[in-house]
Amino acid sequence: MDQVEPSTIFLTGATGYIGGRLAPRLLDEGHAVRCLCRSAGKLRARTWADNPRAETVEGDASDEGLLTEAMRGCKAAYFLIHSMDTSSDSYRKKDLEIAEGFGRAAKKAGVEQIVYLGGLGELGEGLSEHLSSRREVEAALRRGGVPVTVLRAAMIIGSGSASFEILRYLVERLPIMITPRWVSTESQPIAVRDVLYYLTAAIRTPEALDATLDIGGPDVWSYDKIMQEMADVLKLRRRLVIPVPVLTPRLSSLWIHLVTPLNKEIARPLAEGLRNRVVCRDDELHRVMPHDCFSIRDAMEAAVTKARSGDVETAWSDAGVIPGDPSWAGGTEFVDEREIQIDAPAEAVWKSVCEIGGERGYYGVDWLWRLRGVMDRCVGGPGLRRGRRSTHRIQYGDALDFWRVTAIRPNEHLELTAEMKLPGTATLSFDVDPNPENTDDTRLRMTARFRPRGLLGIAYWYSVLPLHGFVFRGMLKGIAKQAAN
Repeated sequence: MDQVEPSTIFLTGATGYIGGRLAPRLLDEGHAVRCLCRSAGKLRARTWADNPRAETVEGDASDEGLLTEAMRGCKAAYFLIHSMDTSSDSYRKKDLEIAEGFGRAAKKAGVEQIVYLGGLGELGEGLSEHLSSRREVEAALRRGGVPVTVLRAAMIIGSGSASFEILRYLVERLPIMITPRWVSTESQPIAVRDVLYYLTAAIRTPEALDATLDIGGPDVWSYDKIMQEMADVLKLRRRLVIPVPVLTPRLSSLWIHLVTPLNKEIARPLAEGLRNRVVCRDDELHRVMPHDCFSIRDAMEAAVTKARSGDVETAWSDAGVIPGDPSWAGGTEFVDEREIQIDAPAEAVWKSVCEIGGERGYYGVDWLWRLRGVMDRCVGGPGLRRGRRSTHRIQYGDALDFWRVTAIRPNEHLELTAEMKLPGTATLSFDVDPNPENTDDTRLRMTARFRPRGLLGIAYWYSVLPLHGFVFRGMLKGIAKQAAN
């Protein structure tokens, strides 16, 4: 493998799962990285974005003219765009149009190489729509006339990756799994660290120019075996896996939506793709770019360690505006959001919000809160006995009955995280929004969020949901009355 002089690299998908990890590695190798993104503000939040060799171009990847100008002076371009949201029937057509425009723009701009991360899968008939779309994108990029290096990967094992999150949550939450027949299909997963190695090596390896290379780790396992290994890494008992012929991709995606962090639109193409055997066809990769890859076990252990420590560099939900769970949730998230207009200044509303709990109570249906406190004490939780340190003041880290203050911006935002015994994680947040045209008009929004742990957590949410109408509506009216006095 030859060393190449640092150059300017064009990168799409810089706010996504792979692109967000690739950019800092390219910068570490001395390259200048020009990133195309829809939101410059989103990119600025990256820790590497203040590097003087990192440049941001805000725009749409479907704008061929913008792409041409943005790629001028770039030696190589990474195409890391692929829709996973199948809520629209036109996603496949749109991906193809963007790829064709990207290929033409790269040719006009004088780019010497395009690098594309695609998907493994046996060639010929029977490919899922998701994998077929990736094959079409490969061909569309090549039609522009620029040499394209295609790296085809199966499941990427890494903290925050979509396929790995499905695997982890299914195994964690379900000791007994009813699965489609694809559970016996063979796959050759690869660690995200190894994917990043091959992506960076592709632009410094002459033999990789215009080549299609299958990338995978050293192990070829069925999904059943992969799930059992995941259980062992998580120190859980062996899972009972029961394959049945009636589970369609649609039903599987709905189940994945309920149990894991991914919504059904993103889960469906992944579920469909699982029926295809995804194994490297040859060992050409090791001749072109020799590298020792992590085993499945090593990749899983690294990913789980990162996830548990909270040190997740990027996540599947980073890419674009995707419906579903926010990054903090780490799993299926239920939300109950309510708001009220209050005839009082924002400062008065904020003061009333900050006085909840303790001796003040919760402004409405206090007997239900007391009952919940007693129930919590009975199972070993703090209940309401802790009260609060101050009647009027509240600070970050304060205990407030069975809540803890985990975020606070004075006169704007308060977040409380539950420390009661729950089959999941709950937060209650308040946002104060003053009317700039009327200082005596304020909107107060209250949001309850719950991330369930297992099926018991899901059952818990639906069991208490009917009570929210009484409890939360009463709380908002009580806060409004107090603020107006």
